[in-house]
Amino acid sequence: MSLYGIDLGGTKIEGAVIDPRRPDCALCRLRVPTESRRGYAHVIRQIVRLVAMLERKSGTKRPGWIGFGTPGVIDPATGVLKNSNTACLNGQPLREDLSAALGAEARVANDANCFALAEAMFGAGRNRGVVVGLILGTGCGGGVVVDGRVLEGLHGIAGEWGHNPMRGERTPCYCGKSGCVETVISGPALERHYGNLTGRGARMPEIVLRAAKGEGAARATLRRLSFKFGEAIAAVINILDPDAVVIGGGVGNIDILYSEETRRNALRFVFNTELRTEFLRPSLGDSAGVFGAAMLSASSRSSGTRGGSPRVPRTRSG
Repeated sequence: MSLYGIDLGGTKIEGAVIDPRRPDCALCRLRVPTESRRGYAHVIRQIVRLVAMLERKSGTKRPGWIGFGTPGVIDPATGVLKNSNTACLNGQPLREDLSAALGAEARVANDANCFALAEAMFGAGRNRGVVVGLILGTGCGGGVVVDGRVLEGLHGIAGEWGHNPMRGERTPCYCGKSGCVETVISGPALERHYGNLTGRGARMPEIVLRAAKGEGAARATLRRLSFKFGEAIAAVINILDPDAVVIGGGVGNIDILYSEETRRNALRFVFNTELRTEFLRPSLGDSAGVFGAAMLSASSRSSGTRGGSPRVPRTRSG
């Protein structure tokens, strides 16, 4: 039976049908606009439309379970979505409404968890026991995969490293707190830091180019990224001691994150005399989210996990 995965984004909804024998390759991938400004019920209708399109295009029948990667998380206590930047989804029983509309069980996980699951199973983190997948871009999200199982946690917030506080930082965060990792090393935060140094604006790709040409402010911005990332990831390493950290998102493309300088910065805060955890670039590109969503439906209800995230059997690479 084919697996269906849906990646529910703020501007587009992407769906894929994959063969469980080769879950890193899509049989079919399609997109429709989210059009969230038209409201929650419209988003549900767009998803129903997309699933019907996937059935027609792939020539397959929808399975009994469909995996969804979403912004935000399902609150385990209430069953409604929270913390989504697609505001019309918040406070809604998304999992139940999708299941009813599609006639199939909806298995819903945070989009960063889907990224982490895909990279752990078929991407850069393959064959590692504990993998942390980070989204480092406009925001800072994350997911944790242990032996093929996504950790969700009692409150559904496992992996949310972007809202850990950082020493000496006071910038207000949208979450209502201040000094969060996201306010320090997200793309907009680094661009703001560069602007404070220079009095002019620039996007991160331009800042990276200017640093390569030797501009002092640009180089200082990347050094800040290296140091603060080292401090932030050390807290994660001290708790989880992962085999690998896979870094996605636009900021995750910056070379300094994979340098010895950044590893030294992290080691300053790690409770050990050496650092063996690998810092890896993702290998699945923009496919990771939708592949991870599809893998949420790869095991039966009997997996017994809270919130619908299964343990996914490891698949031999081919």
